[in-house]
Amino acid sequence: MAPLISTIDIDRPPDVVFAYATDPTRFAEWQRDVVRVQVLDDEEFVTVRRFVGAERTTLQRITTSDPPRHWAAEGVEGAVRPHATVTVSPRDDGAHSRVVFTLDFESHGMGAALLPMVRRAAEKGAPVSHRHLKEILERGSAE
Repeated sequence: MAPLISTIDIDRPPDVVFAYATDPTRFAEWQRDVVRVQVLDDEEFVTVRRFVGAERTTLQRITTSDPPRHWAAEGVEGAVRPHATVTVSPRDDGAHSRVVFTLDFESHGMGAALLPMVRRAAEKGAPVSHRHLKEILERGSAE
């Protein structure tokens, strides 16, 4: 299946958008399904998400960090492993940003049965989270 791609314009400079959107400790503030995140080191973090009435834990690894332009992380264990990228491009001489989110999933073992449900939840939830991110950043409450 093709990855889920979402684009949103945010009326904030790329460095501000990038710093907030790619900080795992801030994910629960704008991603509606994130319960909490524990940062293990500079490359790995554990995300706890609410899914179908239960909490699911995923160990993720940051694979790319090129501030303020590109960031990527991938799940490294679990039945369904997310692969996410965030690309921030300047607009209007750097006064505003266009953000492209790409999300894909890889299933392992019994994850194949869960994958369609996970994708549907992401298709519905990701745009809501992205709009929430925009609201927070444009209010200036993320700094």
